Amino acid sequence: MKKILIIEDEISLQKTLKDALEREGYLVICASDGEEGIKLAKNEMPDLILLDLILPKKDGLEVLEELRKDSRTQDISVIVLTNFESIASVEKAIELGVVNYLVKAQYTLDEVIQKIKSEIEKLK
Repeated sequence: MKKILIIEDEISLQKTLKDALEREGYLVICASDGEEGIKLAKNEMPDLILLDLILPKKDGLEVLEELRKDSRTQDISVIVLTNFESIASVEKAIELGVVNYLVKAQYTLDEVIQKIKSEIEKLK
């Protein structure tokens, strides 16, 4: 069973995504801030991380930088799902190797789930 880590501080969205992904057959773990997300990524070794950029304690780009520096987590696929769409953050996230950068307002829940499923399929 593929494992997905959701790092999202908006609890209602976190729960909605978790429920939808569990219905698709994934094991889902959640973190509500950047520090907790890094710790869970290192302890749980998920197949994919769904990462918000605007987070308490450490923002998403800091989380991404830290994960990429650690040999155990550097190759985990990361999809950014955020409302933050500055050109600089998009470029930085791509530079750090995210597989997709999704702006929340531009995608339905079903479309986000399809993007995640598509990335998971590539891992098989």
